[in-house]
Amino acid sequence: MDDVSFALPATARQLAYAQALASRNNTFLPWSVQQDRRALSAWIEAQAKDAPSFDHRPSSKQVAFAERIAQAKRRSVPDECFRDRQLLSRWIDSNL
Repeated sequence: MDDVSFALPATARQLAYAQALASRNNTFLPWSVQQDRRALSAWIEAQAKDAPSFDHRPSSKQVAFAERIAQAKRRSVPDECFRDRQLLSRWIDSNL
């Protein structure tokens, strides 16, 4: 009964949730898994257990705030601060 021809297609709701999980966990959602409802369900279950990967980049609000401070102080924000949330936070704190 595991024949692909008898596999039920994944629902739109399943696919949307799976894509959100893939984005959250920064992982790849295989095409073959998307074609079978049971396979996608198992993939979703495994991904839901994984902790989301943490994005170390600063938020857009944080960047905008730092740029406003830099403009007011007539200096620039170091480039490395745009790659790390904590570095930018420290730069902001030291320039307030």
